[in-house]
Amino acid sequence: MLRIAVPNKGMLSEPAWNMLAEAGYRLRTNPRQLVVQDPDNDIELFYLRPLDIAVYVGRGAIDVGITGEDLLKNSGTEAIEHLPLGFGASTFRFAAPNDSPISKLEDIQGKRVATTFDKLVHDYLVEHGVEAETIHLDGAVESSVQLGVADLIADVVSTGTTLRNAGLRVFADPLMHSEACLIRSPRLDEKDPRLAVLSRRLQGVLTAHQYVLMDYDIPVSKVAAAVSVTPGFESPTISPLHDKQWNAVRVMVPKATVNQLMDDLYEVGARGIIVTALQASRM
Repeated sequence: MLRIAVPNKGMLSEPAWNMLAEAGYRLRTNPRQLVVQDPDNDIELFYLRPLDIAVYVGRGAIDVGITGEDLLKNSGTEAIEHLPLGFGASTFRFAAPNDSPISKLEDIQGKRVATTFDKLVHDYLVEHGVEAETIHLDGAVESSVQLGVADLIADVVSTGTTLRNAGLRVFADPLMHSEACLIRSPRLDEKDPRLAVLSRRLQGVLTAHQYVLMDYDIPVSKVAAAVSVTPGFESPTISPLHDKQWNAVRVMVPKATVNQLMDDLYEVGARGIIVTALQASRM
């Protein structure tokens, strides 16, 4: 069986579970369940702490896992990023108190930096020639300055609300941008057929999230103009209608631009424009 690790909690957990469910895999039915066997799909699913997944994949007996790029980089293991998954986007930033003179990277010299991602921060500072003390905390990093543990923090930032509420402000360039990704063990062949199936399924879910199916009718004389608006992947499906002067077109289009495309098609002469959500795909 292919052993897959997923986060058992945190902001990546539910999107990861949903993606696997949409890809046809069995999930746990009890929140206390830490291992799920899915013999129909030849996988075994392990629910692990998000911070530990890259370690289990890189050094243990787990074949693949879903985690964040930041967590992978911080793990220091040989686990390999295999496929970006398009959710869990975040930015890793430095933040200092509003009344602190710390405002640029060079100001961190000789200071104390509290973070959960101590390896990632240490490596970044060394790379930029800054010497500072990195203090590891497992949580509540925002409170570390107020409680006298650190002079500033380095943490994942999504909206910045938590930092502002703690009286902190971000400064300097981001250490990195991160999103969820599928990682694989260095012991698992990149061409392993089980990994290929998993990758195709997840990519199919990603495509279904990013595209919709569009149907419309168009006069035969305006097909070329309509196809230039909606070229699709390889080519749209074009079928004759009972009225010989009209064709029906079916095509996949990006979900993000669907309303603009409908407006453009209407201007070209398309009518009966219908959009249908996709549940899964194989491209």
